[in-house]
Amino acid sequence: MLSLFDSRSGYSRREFLRIGTLGLGGLTLPHLLGARALATGGKPITTGKSVIFLFQFGGPSQFETFDPKMTAPDGIRSVTGEIATALPGVTFGSSFPQLAKRAKQLAVVRSYVPGREISNHLIYPIVHPKETLGASLGSLYSYLAGMVNPANGMPTNTALFPKAVDTRCYPVRMDFGNFLATGAVSPAFAPFVPGGNNMLQQNMRLNVDRDRLDDRRQLLSRLDGIKRQLDTSGTLDAMDRIRSQAFEVILRGAADAFDLSRESSKTIARYDTAGLVRPESISKKWTESYKYYIDHGKSLGKLMLLARRLCERGCGFVMVNTGFVWDMHGVAGVHAGVEEGMRYVGPPLDHAVSAFLDDVEARGLSEKILLVMCGEMGRTPKIEQLGGRNHWGNLGSLVLAGGGLPMGQVIGRSTANGGEPATEPIHRRHLIGTIFHTLFDVAELRLRPDAVAKLITESEPIRQLVT
Repeated sequence: MLSLFDSRSGYSRREFLRIGTLGLGGLTLPHLLGARALATGGKPITTGKSVIFLFQFGGPSQFETFDPKMTAPDGIRSVTGEIATALPGVTFGSSFPQLAKRAKQLAVVRSYVPGREISNHLIYPIVHPKETLGASLGSLYSYLAGMVNPANGMPTNTALFPKAVDTRCYPVRMDFGNFLATGAVSPAFAPFVPGGNNMLQQNMRLNVDRDRLDDRRQLLSRLDGIKRQLDTSGTLDAMDRIRSQAFEVILRGAADAFDLSRESSKTIARYDTAGLVRPESISKKWTESYKYYIDHGKSLGKLMLLARRLCERGCGFVMVNTGFVWDMHGVAGVHAGVEEGMRYVGPPLDHAVSAFLDDVEARGLSEKILLVMCGEMGRTPKIEQLGGRNHWGNLGSLVLAGGGLPMGQVIGRSTANGGEPATEPIHRRHLIGTIFHTLFDVAELRLRPDAVAKLITESEPIRQLVT
């Protein structure tokens, strides 16, 4: 059905258009058109690129991932050892043999400072009270780009949790921050979250009988009357497009992008991580983390495949989050230490990300999709008594791939004990700036006067990645 909706999110009654049969909830005219993605001069402000943010929730250790520090004393250096990479003289933690072979496709930042103020699992790289105006990065993107890609109804901002590919998985914790926050922008720009049970979900399946499509055409014709009431800048000129696009979305929707069965069996098998860590091999004494270790293993590969499918079809920002698996304190009965924990989470990450890198390269998408991998913090140089590392905001793990940025480099260097940057520090704001500059044409965005545009135009990307 077609109806006007009185939004509580700040839109006027004349702006908000709901197409109730889509399984998407409310779609505003600017959302459907992508009208927000135009600068004042009518030029696109988006670059056409996408970002996949693989958030390593819990805080990965820089030592056991991409800065092993094997010359440091025992009790500091990586407990999992190191492995040579395709970059001469560069090693990774030994949990990542496949990524080591693909190191020329990566940019590894070894002087990344997640935030010295972090003493808990604050999700500041995704949502920060000032640096992202309290909104998730994806919400800021969709605020400017439009919530829906007008070509096919694809949400431009999506958050993928394990339930997106397996409803039996546990919900991801939100007690350290809301990954779906919209902060200073409207709640309408919250990420689309497939795999839940509310009305926004149902895997975006279309529930319209073919014999009712003529009725939909008649209802769309009523947009002529709505047109006379609209006063949003740029909307009136686009009404002809809305009529055809709305019908196309009703007819086709974006369901195909969320349907992994449409991939070849070979591709699905290449991404599959379910068998890499068997549940029976995971100690059940880790009462808090056990379920997350299992969910991480069985879902990460499918989530990365789903993320690629979404970006390929016009989604601009995708967060992938498998849950609280990187918190490796070695706390009795709660979290495994780093050596054991990496056995559970290392192989799925190595396999899934390597499959993704090969896949996007084969599809010619390496220049179009930027992959970001980091967590909320790093880990202490000192190994604790039970084999874990504690929270550490002074240095952390950060890896990027693709997006048309110069890869095959290690940026910065850490101190001998791996706890501080020894070269120019790369701060969280630089990571956020890099994401913004990948997604937006900053020169065009300067023509927009609002606070979100200003935040982005004043952001500073990682200098070594600016081409």
